[in-house]
Amino acid sequence: MSEVQANQSLPYNGVRVVEMTHMVMGPTCGMVLADLGAEVIKVEPIAGDSTRSLRGSGAGFFSTFNRNKKSIAVDVKDPRGCEIVHKLVAGADVFSENFKSGTVDKLGLSYATLSKFNPRLVYVSHKGFLPGPYDHRTALDEVVQMMGGLAYMTGPEGRPLRAGTSVNDIMGGMFGAIGAMAALAQRERTGRGQEVQSALFENNIFLVAQHMMQFAVTGKPAAPMPGRISAWAVYDVFSVKDGEQIFLAVVSDTQWALFCDAFGLSELKSDERIATNNQRVQARDWLLPQLRAHLEAFTAAEIGAVFERCGLPYAPITKPHDLFDDPHLLSTGGLADVTLPPDASGAGQPVTTKTALLPLTLGGERLRLRAAPPSLGQDTQSLLMQLGYSHEDLRQLTEAGVVRCQASQTGGATSASANELASA
Repeated sequence: MSEVQANQSLPYNGVRVVEMTHMVMGPTCGMVLADLGAEVIKVEPIAGDSTRSLRGSGAGFFSTFNRNKKSIAVDVKDPRGCEIVHKLVAGADVFSENFKSGTVDKLGLSYATLSKFNPRLVYVSHKGFLPGPYDHRTALDEVVQMMGGLAYMTGPEGRPLRAGTSVNDIMGGMFGAIGAMAALAQRERTGRGQEVQSALFENNIFLVAQHMMQFAVTGKPAAPMPGRISAWAVYDVFSVKDGEQIFLAVVSDTQWALFCDAFGLSELKSDERIATNNQRVQARDWLLPQLRAHLEAFTAAEIGAVFERCGLPYAPITKPHDLFDDPHLLSTGGLADVTLPPDASGAGQPVTTKTALLPLTLGGERLRLRAAPPSLGQDTQSLLMQLGYSHEDLRQLTEAGVVRCQASQTGGATSASANELASA
């Protein structure tokens, strides 16, 4: 199958998405649709998406969530720039935004405005909160984790702790994509688009709903995960030889027998006080110290090999950067080679690495990387030409700072206006 045929076989091939988003939530929505075959046009401010230059824990944002997209750099505060976006949206199926409340109205990019000249438009808004008493607040992933119970459940008693990745931003973007897919499907029946909203706070509530329901059915508040009463006796991280750590789980009576046989624990296997899982849960206070003392004589690799041979659940304690060399990901195509352009890598030069693909297969195949994250304004010229702008129009718009192209597109002429949509 040729590359063109492969692209045409993707489920959202032929769907055009215009994306005006930044950070993680909105870009995740566009990435999901792009990976599934949609043409996603990222409209960036003249200075570029602010995540292009983030460092620290944000250094991987742009290069992770903006693959398979095109980039056009436009100053939408200029009426000529806003007109360009209107022309893009006129031929689009989906418009995606995550501006602060009220900003799209000021820019003339609200659903009410855009749907007038494109009634079939599916309009996706990514917010901190769905409409209600909190919708005036500024939300971040950490904010909603704290107020939504997730930080309480993650940290030890008295020490609320955010999860170690942008769980609400990423899942919020995924729910935005799911909403867009649902609206596109409904459009097939009604012929009309609609507005879709996804929000960080409500996403977080969905994540902790199981703990809410736990209280509803037991009458007892859920304890933070580090202090919880586990449903299984052996379900923990063990420190073993040479200071290594490994997660081990023994979750059934059959697994308990296998575990005891494998590690020479015949006395514990025959102890009637701990014959069942529930009995072992009640005996954790004295049972786990014995198991820890016994296992600390083994290396993590030795224990892992035994658990693998016996079909018992276990896991090494892995750091994210170690996953680039994970044999399963490498052999199953879970990682794709990518060369990040200088302004997407933040390194001042191209960076060749691997990127994690969507965790699913279609027809037994992983969704391929079709394009690396774009350079700022990489597609400005081609998209404007598609909209009917001439080379002279492009030159004038570039010199006026309304659009920005890659240097190679305009003979080195670029605009460096300080307009920043992300902070609009």
